[in-house]
Amino acid sequence: MNITTEQGRFAPRFRFVSLLTVVSIYLLILVGGIVRSTGSGMGCPDWPKCFGQWIPPTEARELPANYKEIYTARRVAKNQKLARTLQRLGFTQVAGDIFAHPTQYIETDFNAVKTWIEYLNRVLGALIGVFVFLTVVFALPYLRRDAPVFWMALASFVLTGVQGYLGSLVVSTNLLPVMVTIHMGLALLIVALLLYAVHRAGVLGQDDAQERTATSERAEVLAATGGLRAVLWLALLATFGQIVLGTQVREVVDMVAAAANYAGRETWVSQLGATFTLHRAASVAVLVLVGYTSYELARAGGSGARRLAGAAVALVLAEAAAGIGLAYWELPALLQPVHLTLATVLFGVQFLMILGLRRPVVVPLQAIPKQVNA
Repeated sequence: MNITTEQGRFAPRFRFVSLLTVVSIYLLILVGGIVRSTGSGMGCPDWPKCFGQWIPPTEARELPANYKEIYTARRVAKNQKLARTLQRLGFTQVAGDIFAHPTQYIETDFNAVKTWIEYLNRVLGALIGVFVFLTVVFALPYLRRDAPVFWMALASFVLTGVQGYLGSLVVSTNLLPVMVTIHMGLALLIVALLLYAVHRAGVLGQDDAQERTATSERAEVLAATGGLRAVLWLALLATFGQIVLGTQVREVVDMVAAAANYAGRETWVSQLGATFTLHRAASVAVLVLVGYTSYELARAGGSGARRLAGAAVALVLAEAAAGIGLAYWELPALLQPVHLTLATVLFGVQFLMILGLRRPVVVPLQAIPKQVNA
């Protein structure tokens, strides 16, 4: 078998499946935002089944008469067990939040629309698990050529399993803010791992002439940008912080809406307090950082860098527009998942901008024997 020929076969497959997985994760984030904006997070009160079934019911009469008490008791028991475990491990603050979180005791009425929205969210999550597993399978040949590609794919698969477990905790704690924040942060970490693997595999998939050209271009970018990488990391962390703040703002919105019995929507923004004020002020810093880093990268880099820079500017402007719409148009439910998804896509593009300044260690093709016996 010719290794060079075989490498030409598996590399495109790996990149395709990996990118498909990343796109699917972004789609899941969008769907998760729809779940949250429609109040469907507790549409299925248990996990992984939905009302004890793999295919959820469509009418309340299919459930036991005391279904609300049954699933509330199960949820509370699971939360108490989790809180005691965290307390023994030293996470007393999180344990205390779980013990004290009052909404875990709320009995949830069956709503067929909300149940199926949440169920479809879970089905998409399960499909992503399959996609990530396929990514690991197609990354196996990289163990010989460049092992980090495989290990990044494997790490993303393991973390996807952890993400599924965290999803069950988000449900059982009835959207406890710290759980929602960790859930979102882990999703971004999985995206970063997959993007790194795809980027590295793309560089390794080039032929010698392309590799020399790409290496030369990266060297020119590195020489011309100086401290730009540090500013890019700062901008990336600022975007991540904004996403975390956004999940906290969303929690405040939920509390304000519940206190108002979901009436008087035009007054909600004025009641959001310091978290919203900080989130709005920090958006200006993110806008400036993304604009500056995009300009510098486009000025110093090649065509690929300019495309990424243009995408980052377009995304941050769209994100700002969505935020303005939320603030001045009474928090329309349609814009909430769009606002979140734009922020996470911006995070991915910024990470690719950083990777574009990184010169990976490439094993020359000549260092690998051209023929081995099959």
